Amino acid sequence: MAAAAALVQKAWQVHTTLIEQYGEARFQRSENPVDELIATLLSANTNDANSGRAFAQLKAHFGDDWEAVQRAPIETLKALIRPAGMYNQKAPAIVATLEKLQRDWGCYDLSHLADLPAAEALAYLTTLPGVGHKTASIVLLFCFNGAAFPVDTHIQRISQRIGLSGRRASPEKIKQIWEQLLPPSTFYPLHLNLIQHGRRTCQALTPRCTRCPLQSLCDYDQQSGEWHTESR
Repeated sequence: MAAAAALVQKAWQVHTTLIEQYGEARFQRSENPVDELIATLLSANTNDANSGRAFAQLKAHFGDDWEAVQRAPIETLKALIRPAGMYNQKAPAIVATLEKLQRDWGCYDLSHLADLPAAEALAYLTTLPGVGHKTASIVLLFCFNGAAFPVDTHIQRISQRIGLSGRRASPEKIKQIWEQLLPPSTFYPLHLNLIQHGRRTCQALTPRCTRCPLQSLCDYDQQSGEWHTESR
C-alpha cells in the first residue's frame, strides 16, 4: 500500500512540476477523427515532418473524399504517402481501415466513439487494420478527450527514468500505469508536457539532468549513467 501511494504521489508531482515548467494545455478537439486516425497511421516509424507531408499530399489529392482514397489505385496511394516511409504496408492498411469503417457504419465516421466508454472505444479501434493501442489512444485523447493515455518514445523514456515503470516496460504497460495513477482529466496536458520535456530536456542520448525540474524525482543519474533504485 505504501509503495502504491508513493507512486501516486510521484505521478502527481511529475504532473504539477511539468505544468509549472510548460503550462497546462487546454483540450483542443481535432476536427475529424478519421483524419486523425489516418494521420496517426502515417506517423508510425517516422518523424512528424515526414508524416505531415505525406498526409498533406493525400489531402491535397483527394480532399475529404475518403471513398476516393479507398477506391484509388494502390500505387497512387503509395506514391502520395511515400514521405512517411513504409508505404508498401501503410497504403494497404489505410485502404483496409476505410473498407472496415464503411462495412461497419455505412460511412467514414468515428464520431459515435464519443458515446462509448474508453475501453469499448479502444477495443473497436484496435480491430482496424494497422491500429494498435498507441494509435487508438491518440484518436481517443485528441478527438474526444477520452480516458486514454498514449505513450510515445519520449513518454516511455521519461517514465522509465523517473522510476514510474520498470526499465524495460513496454509502451502498453506504461500506458496502463499512468491510467491507474492519475485521473483522465490530467491525460491531455500531461501527455503534451511529457513529450515537450522529452524533446527539450530528457533527451535519449544527452539528457540535461542538471537543468531538469524532475531531477529530484528521477531514478537515473546521468553523471554516472546508473540508476538509483532497482527496476520495478
